[in-house]
Amino acid sequence: MEPFEIIFPENKKIDIKFKNFLIQTDQSKQNGGDETAPEPFALFLASLGSCAGIYAKVFCDSRKIDTSDMKLILEVFFKEKQKLLHRIEITLHVGQDFPEKYIKPVIKAMAGCAVKNQLHPDIETETRVVYA
Repeated sequence: MEPFEIIFPENKKIDIKFKNFLIQTDQSKQNGGDETAPEPFALFLASLGSCAGIYAKVFCDSRKIDTSDMKLILEVFFKEKQKLLHRIEITLHVGQDFPEKYIKPVIKAMAGCAVKNQLHPDIETETRVVYA
């Protein structure tokens, strides 16, 4: 995988260069930012939702199930009095014509989300500082 280049344009903005993309983040005004882009944690959660979403989309496309009226809602719940995730709920809203026989299989497909499968306490993290 290509590296991510993190740059610091101004104030609380942090931009990420990845391949030919520029992903912008900012902080809320409450946290000293300008609110010009999502906060990094929101992008993390969005990546989880979009990952589950693409698994649902591919599942449906392979079965020629119309996805034009579908939507996915991701809700997060934190541990009481902490800023740690306690539970994530992913709900795929489908139309009345969605075949009932595919309810469990599409749930299983969404469970294959690579981002969700990284949420595990045994993941090691290394943080370091190097001079350019």
